[in-house]
Order: sequence, then structure tokens, then C-alpha cells
Amino acid sequence: MRSPLQREQKPWDRVFIAVALLLWVAWLAAMALDARRYRLSEVPPWAQGIGALAILASIHIAYLTFRANSFAAPVVRVQRERAHRVVDIGPYAHVRHPLYAGAIFSFVGMPLLLGSWYGLALAPVLVALLAVRAVMEEGTLTAELDGYADYAARVRWRLVPFVW
Repeated sequence: MRSPLQREQKPWDRVFIAVALLLWVAWLAAMALDARRYRLSEVPPWAQGIGALAILASIHIAYLTFRANSFAAPVVRVQRERAHRVVDIGPYAHVRHPLYAGAIFSFVGMPLLLGSWYGLALAPVLVALLAVRAVMEEGTLTAELDGYADYAARVRWRLVPFVW
């Protein structure tokens, strides 16, 4: 785990990460302004509890993902120096991008826990960005990682089983 901006990174991914980081910070600021400064939203305690559970689910998925795949990284690149190979165990047996799938739980859980309905309303934008990155990442992996096309044919779902 190094910086999210690296020399070996694809140019499109470097731009994507920079934009995503800016949007992430703006999202967090918007939730803080909504829930605490201006108190525009009032999320009931039971929904905040669901938010906390969603964040725990996200953390657990990340744990399972890193346990199964030592090649998981914040940047899109094939790690030839480490003999990068396709991983199809653990959560990778169900979806091709389990870290992104787990992030969806965070995108829902954080605004609920923080008490911001507006933050929750913006979560689909972040999910859409993840979906775009997943498609672009798959183009790179299909072109550069032996066996990825076969893996993608075996594991049908990118982010959400039975949906996409």
C-alpha cells in the first residue's frame, strides 16, 4: 500500500484518483455541513445503527479481500515484479472487484452514521464512479494479466452478485 498516485500508474487512473479524492473530500465536507453545521438532515438512531453495521461490513469485506489477494492495490497496474496472477478465491470467487463492492457499504453507511440524508443522496454518484473505474480496470487487466479474461468469464459479477 503506497500513495494512490504512482509513477507506474496508467494516466487515466492517475486522473481518476485525483478527481475521486477531491469528490471524496467534498462529499465528507457536505455531510458535515448538512448534519452538524446547518442540521438540514435528521437521521434516526436506528438508521445510524444500520450505517454503523454497513461500515463494519465494508471493513470485513476489505479484510477478506486483502487476505485473499496480496496484489490488491489502490492503483490499476499489473505487478510483474511480483509475478502478479489472477486471484479467484475468497470474495473474488463471487465478484471481480470485492473492494469496490465493499466500498458501496461505506458509501451508504457513512452518511447514515454521520446523520446526512444529503450525503446518502450523493452516494450513487460515488458508486457510479466505482463502476466506471471497474470497467476501465478490467480493460487493463484483460490486456495485461494472463488468465483474466477466463476469470471474467467464470465470475460473472463485477460488483454486486446477481445485479452487475
